[in-house]
Amino acid sequence: MEDGLPSKDEILAFIAENPGKAGKREIARAFGISGGARIGLKRILKELTEDGHIEKSRKRLVKSGELPAVGVYRVSERDPQGDLIGVPVKWEGSDENATPPRLLIEPDKKSKAVPGIGDRVLAKLIERDLEQFELPGIRQAVRVIKILPKREDSILGIYRRDPINGGGRLVPIDKKTQELSIDDASKGDASEGDLVAVSITRSGRSKTPRAHVREVIGPMASEQAVSMIAIHALGIPYIFPDAVLTEAERATQPDLKGREDWRDVPLITIDPADAKDHDDAIYAEPDDDPANEGGVIAYVAIADVAYHVRMGGNIDREAIKRGNSVYFPDRVVPMLPERISNDLCSLREGEDRPSMAVRMVFDKTGKKKRHSFHRVMIRVAAGISYNQAQSAIDDTTDEVTGPILESILKPLWAGYEVLKTGRDAREPLELDIPERKLMLKPDGTIDRVVIPPRLDAHKLVEEFMIQANVAAAETLEKHKQGLIYRIHDNPSPEKLEGLREFLQSMDLSFPKGGNLRPSMFNAILRRTAETEQAPLVSQVVLRSQAQAEYNPENIGHFGLNLLKYAHFTSPIRRYADLVVHRALIAALKLGDDGLPAGFDGKLADIAGHISTTERRAMAAERDTKDRLIAAFLSDKVGARFTGKISGVTRVGLFVQLSDTGADGFIPASTLGYDYYHYDEPNHQLIGEATGETFRLGDIVDVKLVEAAPLAGALRFEMLTEGRRHPKGKAPGHLTRNKGRGKGSFGSKGRKKPGTTRPRTVKPRVKKGRKR
Repeated sequence: MEDGLPSKDEILAFIAENPGKAGKREIARAFGISGGARIGLKRILKELTEDGHIEKSRKRLVKSGELPAVGVYRVSERDPQGDLIGVPVKWEGSDENATPPRLLIEPDKKSKAVPGIGDRVLAKLIERDLEQFELPGIRQAVRVIKILPKREDSILGIYRRDPINGGGRLVPIDKKTQELSIDDASKGDASEGDLVAVSITRSGRSKTPRAHVREVIGPMASEQAVSMIAIHALGIPYIFPDAVLTEAERATQPDLKGREDWRDVPLITIDPADAKDHDDAIYAEPDDDPANEGGVIAYVAIADVAYHVRMGGNIDREAIKRGNSVYFPDRVVPMLPERISNDLCSLREGEDRPSMAVRMVFDKTGKKKRHSFHRVMIRVAAGISYNQAQSAIDDTTDEVTGPILESILKPLWAGYEVLKTGRDAREPLELDIPERKLMLKPDGTIDRVVIPPRLDAHKLVEEFMIQANVAAAETLEKHKQGLIYRIHDNPSPEKLEGLREFLQSMDLSFPKGGNLRPSMFNAILRRTAETEQAPLVSQVVLRSQAQAEYNPENIGHFGLNLLKYAHFTSPIRRYADLVVHRALIAALKLGDDGLPAGFDGKLADIAGHISTTERRAMAAERDTKDRLIAAFLSDKVGARFTGKISGVTRVGLFVQLSDTGADGFIPASTLGYDYYHYDEPNHQLIGEATGETFRLGDIVDVKLVEAAPLAGALRFEMLTEGRRHPKGKAPGHLTRNKGRGKGSFGSKGRKKPGTTRPRTVKPRVKKGRKR
């Protein structure tokens, strides 16, 4: 010691032995430093900090490259065992090329909240024996103190040069974000038309917000790049790491050892015409058992992804991170590398493929008598599209369907008729909401928007898959094997009450109490099926339903009216199905690549994660369609369209165009000179003085006044007069209610000069009225 002070090496050793616990006071106490000697200690610590040997963390000193006792971590992945893995948000290693350490992140045992991938958490270092977790490269563990709120670290947008004022500007992709200025010094390598991520800075006395380019994602010159906006905005992984691709390239097909030979079973695949992967094959034949007269045997074979994607491998780690494939109009972001999804696991016609298969026996009423699962080798007899299959059954065959019409297709349809009898008796929720498909030109722009017909071929495949999924759940329950169910809860009491109030306004009733069943909703849909109210009723019934999700705890599937249901039939594109495959392998002892013992405790976390990635995929697909359609309509500003009111809110109306399915917004402030009340139970806006009413489902004419392709936003002007309330004004319960709850005051409309919608009533404007 010099002047009674410890050496720098001694101080560094003390800090290393007490990570996150060594502050200036603790060091002074440990080395007996007091009085004026503290000035010398302060000087030494300053030198160590300036030299980069130590840094401050929450008023404690740590060696550079070491973790504090409490820090902020980002959840970066989930191990195949279900364990959360994270990295420190701030990391400055002792080596400038050092990568941040990966840590095991344990949720707070007292809290029900479990962080998901991408979440930021405040967590503390804990002692943990990590050998039992078998996590390569993981040396430390932290326990979550709390999940930190989401924060916008960056904003996505398109960089545009400003030729008049110099510099540039950001055209944001978010509908609610204003354009931002970008100085030349802050644009980095951005060029005109690039998609960039920026952070917000404030400069000058007025603290005017400006943007600083943090990352140049790539040029957006082609419309084919539109999906990249959603990919980056929602943080969807889309580039496979080299280790994943290398592992995929090394994969090989198995031989027949340990598998049943089903290559003589004439299974066929029925898929969309443009499908690149084929993960399910089906076949049906009459049951020749005299005790089951009129019954059928149905076969469903699914690609054996579990064989090629081993737990804990690089492919598996990436697959669980992605959770599912994401389908855009111009591309697919797959869950698995193409070597696996489009090649080794794709059930191609005439090629041997390993599969997980189920054989199901049904009686003539469509009731399943028994089933069994098998690990097999198959050879698909034919691969056809839905349209080909339907055309063949409708007496128009081709060179592929002609030879298999009598031997395969007709028995398959006969089997479907039996299964359909069982489905009709079960009576699931029959909501037939048409889905629009965007047909693109070679350059990625929209050519046209079509509504593909709903064929019996679609329903056939769907029912075979549903029955296979049911069989998987039943088998795993029978063997007491943990699994991830696909669950769909009953509608909430609040939504049901809202539905009842709405139906009452149409002189329709919905039963109260008792055992809620999908058939109750179907009865309402049938009563209104041939009326002009049918689309409106379908929309409101749809909105009353809960959202399906994944969960290891079973509550059944309300919409399908099934007690036990799991996803088994699409392991190429859904991680949930891969977990179910591995569960079946373990339960039925079909190989050494099933779920390991003691895995049940991990299922809840995995189910929560893949439910989140599913919702993320749905949002990405929806946002991309919105942007493509907004670009398609951007040169049609001022044009007139017909649509229907698809949403009613306190501040305005959403309208869906009939030809393209595009959704746009009409602010209530543009509807007219009136106060519009939001009648929530009846999904409508009502003018207080005029009684003019705009209701969910109304067919209206609108004019396009603004299109923002990057944000996927459209704004319309209403051209159609609303319906008049019988009393010529808003109902009394609305005008009397001065609160902000149901039926409260909505928004004051404004009539623009020159509009084509004349007013015959000029309402009084009440001073001081709440808005």
